[in-house]
Amino acid sequence: MAVTEQTVSLTPDTVARIQDELRAQGVDGWLIFNFQGTNAVANNLLGLPALTRRYFVWIPVQGTPVAVTHRIEQQPWTGWIGDNWPYSSWRELESRLSQLLPGNPRVAMEYAPGNAVPYVDRVPAGVIEMIRATGAEPVTSGDLVSAFYARWSEEGLAGHRRAARHVYEVAHEAFGRIAAAIREGRLLGEWDVRQWIAGEFARRGIRVGADAIVAVNENAANPHYAPSADQHSLIAEGDLVLIDLWGKEDEGAIYADQTWMGYVGEQVPQRLEEIFAAVRDARLAAIDLIRRRSAAGEEIAGWEADDASRAVIVERGWGEQFIHRTGHSIDRELHGSGPNIDNLESKDTRRLIPGVGFSIEPGIYLAGDVGFRSEVDVYMGPDGPEVTTPEPQTAVYALLSDPRFA
Repeated sequence: MAVTEQTVSLTPDTVARIQDELRAQGVDGWLIFNFQGTNAVANNLLGLPALTRRYFVWIPVQGTPVAVTHRIEQQPWTGWIGDNWPYSSWRELESRLSQLLPGNPRVAMEYAPGNAVPYVDRVPAGVIEMIRATGAEPVTSGDLVSAFYARWSEEGLAGHRRAARHVYEVAHEAFGRIAAAIREGRLLGEWDVRQWIAGEFARRGIRVGADAIVAVNENAANPHYAPSADQHSLIAEGDLVLIDLWGKEDEGAIYADQTWMGYVGEQVPQRLEEIFAAVRDARLAAIDLIRRRSAAGEEIAGWEADDASRAVIVERGWGEQFIHRTGHSIDRELHGSGPNIDNLESKDTRRLIPGVGFSIEPGIYLAGDVGFRSEVDVYMGPDGPEVTTPEPQTAVYALLSDPRFA
């Protein structure tokens, strides 16, 4: 029988902040469910490893938190700051829940109606049915998850800024290496550049989750293309090169994630300039909308920023070739649990609240031909959205004439 010595770590200060947020959202409480570690939000918020039995934690809008825990797993709850209602049988569990949730309350859970936001939808349908049977009304905890799981700490923001500078510099040095190889007549492949990036990240202290996509021409038309030692393309003059790279300093840090485009020549062909201009303008449109709404004191959801970006590419005639959402949440995970910039893969109705971060990365992908993406990171700071990526790209780099790559 597995035994854990780790105990719950929820603090009174965190409970007080959660209750403030519950009042602001008009919700009666947050009901946190977990079983065998399947709810990553619960794991992080409570500081517990995967347990072998179901448990619930109820944080009411006012009053004392309550944990409903199995009698066989009491040791992890020795540090619990609220009431503990143990159970053994399923009948006793259901009775406890009815006792816990009288008066038909509105209960926030890791639940998204219709699976609209998969990153939040962590609670099984059967558990939702169990809660509804008590008379309670489950509602999504999406904005609570953003506030207490996806927000960046001051230390996290500082680490992200350092990583963002390193990622920017490594990408530009990689383009310089490509330009030098072409000038010297040396063969250089996508895999070679990717391996150099990995080594440079390690040298700079970007050691967690660090990786890169290096893709030329038609390979760049596959958004998740990954070169390998056995399968990759050589880079030649006249090629379009996409470099997407990401990483962070340590497990507790915040990722930086960026994408840059270069052309192996002295002048970028007009067709490539025009396609990239659509991607760039779509990126700027999303950021501009977020800035304007923030400056006006108005709320904005991820799906609205996606619409603003996508409208530009649709208007330029490339709508069918923009095949993914405009951006993803970034926190301690590369694809985090906060709001995504998405009204394609899902309709993300979560608000872009202060303290969260995300990518803005529209793309155009012409299968068998070329692919384009321009990616920056955005942090929702106290004064509005901040683009944390240094010197966002405005045009495809001409690698053989741009003095930065000489």
